[in-house]
Amino acid sequence: MPAPRRRDQRHHYDCQIPRRMRFGLIVFLVFVFAVAGAAFGALNSQPIELDFYFGTLTLVKGGVVIGALLLGWMLGGLLVYIGLVLPLRRRLRVHARRLRQLEAAAHSEADVAIAQPPAADA
Repeated sequence: MPAPRRRDQRHHYDCQIPRRMRFGLIVFLVFVFAVAGAAFGALNSQPIELDFYFGTLTLVKGGVVIGALLLGWMLGGLLVYIGLVLPLRRRLRVHARRLRQLEAAAHSEADVAIAQPPAADA
């Protein structure tokens, strides 16, 4: 098992962008996307009417498009989580359990070998 990492150890990607610059870049990107979303909403401010069997709902076109985009993004992430992440976690648990069993068996065999010295051939 590898030694635990110390706090002052860095990943290989940490040295590429300093922490303060990375924070500034994230703030800048959030601002850019917020402005782009506001512009998109302003350009698509026409109301549309969604007709359900039990009633109607009037919404702004830009909000409907952005909402559908976010809903698709979340459903796609959920499908990836259910289809990939959960099975991989299950496999990891099974392999970790098997590794612990094999390590325990190896340690018990080593303890037995140490406790019983080899017989002297006369």
